[in-house]
Amino acid sequence: MDFSHFNEEGHAKMVDVSLKDKTLRTAIAKCDVYVNKETLHQIKTGGIKKGDVLSVAQVAGIMACKNTSNIIPMAHPLPISSIDIHFSLYDEGKIEVISEVKVNERTGVEMEALTACSVCALTIYDMCKALQKDIRIDNLHLVKKTGGKSDYEV
Repeated sequence: MDFSHFNEEGHAKMVDVSLKDKTLRTAIAKCDVYVNKETLHQIKTGGIKKGDVLSVAQVAGIMACKNTSNIIPMAHPLPISSIDIHFSLYDEGKIEVISEVKVNERTGVEMEALTACSVCALTIYDMCKALQKDIRIDNLHLVKKTGGKSDYEV
């Protein structure tokens, strides 16, 4: 099998997408952050001393999405057209993070959507760690992608 991620010497390379057509590509990713009920209450009521947790996490996720190629070595730099991040809070202490990314380009935005979710979750952790040490981040995954050779949906 011929893999496009390796050069003739067998070393990793960035895939050449220059001959591919630009198409609308989207990706939706998701992860969960688990906090205790007191931490969730403090997030909801603005009681976290570092500030508005979800607003800061949202901005961090957007920034991370736009900088994915700086931290994922083989990711292409992309002119992101849109990123939207949503949070759902559940009484048992789960915070669901969902990112949706769009671009009209030659390669997909799966890594950008996953990176956005990851950094949102890490920001929630960072902002709440003084209140709770056992915060858990779980279930990071791609929910859906469209465009390119194939679509995917969980």
